[in-house]
Amino acid sequence: MKITLNTSTIKPQPLMKKIELVAAAGYDGIELWLNDIYEYVGQGGEVSDVEKALADNGLFVPCMIAMRGWAEAEGFEYNIMLEDVKRRMELAARLKSPYIVATPAFVDCPLNQISERYRDLLRIGKEAGVRPTMEYISFFKSVWRTRQAWQIVQEAASPDATIILDAFHTWNSGSSIEEYRSIPAAKISHYHIDDAGNDRPQMQQIDPDRLMVGDGPIDLKAELALLKEIGYDGCVSLELFNKDLWKKDPLEVLKLGLERVRSVMPD
Repeated sequence: MKITLNTSTIKPQPLMKKIELVAAAGYDGIELWLNDIYEYVGQGGEVSDVEKALADNGLFVPCMIAMRGWAEAEGFEYNIMLEDVKRRMELAARLKSPYIVATPAFVDCPLNQISERYRDLLRIGKEAGVRPTMEYISFFKSVWRTRQAWQIVQEAASPDATIILDAFHTWNSGSSIEEYRSIPAAKISHYHIDDAGNDRPQMQQIDPDRLMVGDGPIDLKAELALLKEIGYDGCVSLELFNKDLWKKDPLEVLKLGLERVRSVMPD
């Protein structure tokens, strides 16, 4: 398994600095946020600058984040969202990312509608050269459990349909890691590793509650051992949104994160 870094972990840093820091800390790859790239280009930069920085620093992009609004948009707005989806996919493909995150609706939304629209994303992704991967968000109201996202992937009935597994969202939603056994390794795009907070119970935490690997209650060793058992050998990507960590030296945070992730990886 390759260890990569989701740049939400060092969110306040500018885009180019994020790339330099991730490489300096020793990660294999970097998950980039599309809005960071839009902001960089809006300030006068070029996408080619990002391509060069990735190449110069020896980093690959396992996945890009994210596509939002597609699941719940109505009428003409849905066509507008699909145009935005297409642009995001084309940018992800340009940066050689094999996957782009498909984020479900924050509000309550019928699963059959999300499944139907996920098939639209897969069709657009095939044309663009990138695979939209379905995520579940434990504090959202539509797709908040592992099994719901997996149901959508199955209903898509496409070889390109995949799911992101996330330790925090699995734990916080009350899902069982045993559910992973029903998912073929080839259907897992990648795995987000993160720990949960100690101050609030399951189903009551949100992104800022995430803690550094090893500082919370999640049995990450058990999760990774199970993933290895089912044959998963893809990326393990550290993804935190902790504001206390954002205030610290970003390189030290990244080095600690890499050390912690390595400590729970299976032999």
